[in-house]
Amino acid sequence: MIKKALLLTVICTFIFMVGCASVPECQKVLNHYKNQPQKLKAAQFLIDNMGDNCYARLSWIDENDNLVEYEALNYKNFDEALVAFETLEKEHGPISYKATLKVKDADVITADMLIENIDLAFDAWQTKPWAKAMTFDTFCQYILPYRCSNEPLDNWRKPLMARYADLPAKLKDPTNPAEAAGIVEKDVHSFVKFNSIFYLHPTDQGYSEMVKEGRGRCEDISNMISYAMRANCIAVASDYTPAWANRDNNHAWNAVLDKDGRGNAPLHNTPAKIYRKMFAPQKSTPFFRKKENEVLPRWLSGKTFLDVTEQYIPTSDVTINLDTDIPVDSSMAYLCVFNGGSWAFIAAGDIKDNKVTFKDMGRGIVYLPAYYVPTEEDDKKGGKLLAASDPFLLYKDGSFQWLKGSGNNKKVSIQITTTKPKTDDDDTRIHIPAIKVEAGKEYEMFYFNDGDWQSLGKKTAGNEPVLFDNLPEGYLYWVYDINGRKLERIFTIENGQQTMW
Repeated sequence: MIKKALLLTVICTFIFMVGCASVPECQKVLNHYKNQPQKLKAAQFLIDNMGDNCYARLSWIDENDNLVEYEALNYKNFDEALVAFETLEKEHGPISYKATLKVKDADVITADMLIENIDLAFDAWQTKPWAKAMTFDTFCQYILPYRCSNEPLDNWRKPLMARYADLPAKLKDPTNPAEAAGIVEKDVHSFVKFNSIFYLHPTDQGYSEMVKEGRGRCEDISNMISYAMRANCIAVASDYTPAWANRDNNHAWNAVLDKDGRGNAPLHNTPAKIYRKMFAPQKSTPFFRKKENEVLPRWLSGKTFLDVTEQYIPTSDVTINLDTDIPVDSSMAYLCVFNGGSWAFIAAGDIKDNKVTFKDMGRGIVYLPAYYVPTEEDDKKGGKLLAASDPFLLYKDGSFQWLKGSGNNKKVSIQITTTKPKTDDDDTRIHIPAIKVEAGKEYEMFYFNDGDWQSLGKKTAGNEPVLFDNLPEGYLYWVYDINGRKLERIFTIENGQQTMW
């Protein structure tokens, strides 16, 4: 009876793999484990969920999709690399990145690599004292996967098992995975250091690259920590926010999971959403809820992330009436946060009866409801943002306020001394100083109205604070150095004072 069931499993999985260039390799793996039921199930989990997992090389392109030759690692430090990058933008216009090479795991992975990965994962599960209570499901989801993001494939289990072979002897309580995780994470930070130059090198590094370079961005370091944890059967999640809500950039980190599969980690900035990278596709993602030909924003187009915001912070469900015309073929609307001088898509909600509800949104944040609309000129890049309503404030206590004007034609004035407050950096763990108004620089004031930023005029700063007066009351405002990088923060005006968001 068992042999029949195993044979059926092998046949079904083989059918699933038809059309894959690595079918022979995957079949070797299944045959290898035909008399080992649990390892066969583990192999099937990896093969069935291999899907779109791939190595992706990202390259820089201009607005016309032309490649722009640029490699940040050719420069001594971030400042030099940034100057070179900004020089290229002056020549080519705005530069962004796209995947110019994708190598799917299913096309290249070998039987030997999968077998080594499975056997070593089981060895750790069966021998590490802190892993005795781990369920098979947790093992499959958080220990077994051989990759973390879109990095090159690499054999990292064996060297990282060897590196921490004496870990149990170092623990006060060898059955405590959190204690083991703390030692491993501290050690990883000792041999892979954060370096901001990798913000300008967006392709994910593999294990061998990080060992050689000894540096990376937060995503690279998060991957290395995950490798080390998985190699030693410590259940850890790789969590991230695609865009901070109170400052620029994004962040990725690791969270040790408790017995219920929940994780948490200290954060120093304000996230609107926190997602968890998973190996297997998650049916809750927008990809599986959208219309067949509907285009999704890049951050939300993946299949393998899980919303874990409520594990970290107080949240609210937000329901919005959509008063604007819903674009054709749009089944979803989005919430955006302000990040890097523009609105960034952060969460998706299904449209029903001209309403949309966004679940588990972070508080103390200004949001803009929006649609993502394909256009002919943006066809290669997917689409663009179209405001679905006015921005609003979701306060820390869960209360809600539209930022669409007071409606009484009242005017306000504001003296600007600072355009960006001091913030903490979760990557470097240091303070980022505030940006002060500088004499001689020209600043332009905007307010958000009718779906876009509307100019309220320009002023050149002197030795006194820059005064902007005769401003319409009750809106969302933004003022920036017109010759700068537009990284200043948005703000509201409350009782004559500037409150930044």
